[in-house]
Amino acid sequence: MVTRVTDRAIGTEAMRGVVRHGCAIVASMNEGKPPTVMTAAVTTGHGGPEQIEIRTDWPCPQPSSGDALVSVTAAALNNTDIWSREGAYGAPGRPDAIAGWKGVPLDFPRIQGIDIAGRVVAVGDDVDLAWVGTRVIVDPTATYAGAFPTDIAGSEVDGGFAQFHLCSVDQLHDVSGSPLTDAQLACLPTAYGTALGMINRAQCLPGERVVVTGSSGGVGMAAIQLLVSRGCHVIARTSAPHRDRVDAAGVAQVSVRDVDALSDLDEVDAVIDVVGGDEFGSLIDALRDGGRLVTAGAIAGPVVPFDIRQLYLRQRTLIGSTMHTPSDFSQLASAAVVGDVEPLVAETFALAELAAAQERFLERDFVGKLVVEP
Repeated sequence: MVTRVTDRAIGTEAMRGVVRHGCAIVASMNEGKPPTVMTAAVTTGHGGPEQIEIRTDWPCPQPSSGDALVSVTAAALNNTDIWSREGAYGAPGRPDAIAGWKGVPLDFPRIQGIDIAGRVVAVGDDVDLAWVGTRVIVDPTATYAGAFPTDIAGSEVDGGFAQFHLCSVDQLHDVSGSPLTDAQLACLPTAYGTALGMINRAQCLPGERVVVTGSSGGVGMAAIQLLVSRGCHVIARTSAPHRDRVDAAGVAQVSVRDVDALSDLDEVDAVIDVVGGDEFGSLIDALRDGGRLVTAGAIAGPVVPFDIRQLYLRQRTLIGSTMHTPSDFSQLASAAVVGDVEPLVAETFALAELAAAQERFLERDFVGKLVVEP
């Protein structure tokens, strides 16, 4: 059952905020219920951008027990969205298998979009009405098994490339007081959540020397900001065109691919890696005895060579990290409210331009995040 939304229930100022989100919401809220249809970018199967259809007649989800309906104001792009559409995650023993991150094909049709910022416009009848009108970011992990993500927005459940997103109220995090724009808030869930999960799993401490690969990208730039705020000595690994922008992020040192050899680095305490590929073994070699490498990406290649002797003889630790824990995400939302992070938004796109936005994403010649604004 949907809770009736009225001025009395949420207050005049909150209603004004809801009304500002568009005519469809205005008409629906005047009737006291969410709209029945919405515009959505619907992915119809594994493959290229041609699998994305912009639909203006897609059924708008309706909140029931424990649910909240969010008007999506911004949804950032990630490798996860593209790899999930392409089925590029592979399967155990079959690295070329067409599959989502769980090693099996996704169910279609699916609304993708793992990163969601917006405002709550309706809730189930057992949910506190105080949520209605609240500015939020949504934890993209719909379900956890302990601290491990199991169902993800845009993969196992629908995501944010639409006018509205339905989720559990437990996924909502209030960011009403944040100085960040909606586009900046949308950059946080996956990139900053993944970066914070990696940093916490690697137990990076103030004063430690930490290498960050892919440092001009979403997760890399997030890791830089979080590590610098933690007091770490950050060495950013990037390409030559991005050197100045990365250097301006407050890093202690920039290491340029194809120019600076990783072997020239003094022994480092930890590596935050989202690249993989041919440099993976050299990153392990750059660690001090007992150092840690945490990996959460493979944009340069998922199958990597390295000398395993340099792992065990030097008592180094190799850590795999997927996204974040509930505790990580709560920590991230708190940082957003007080403005401890400042995501870089490279470009914004309309929802109808999603396929073009994803093509732009693959060019990787920008610093920061690309964001869709439904």
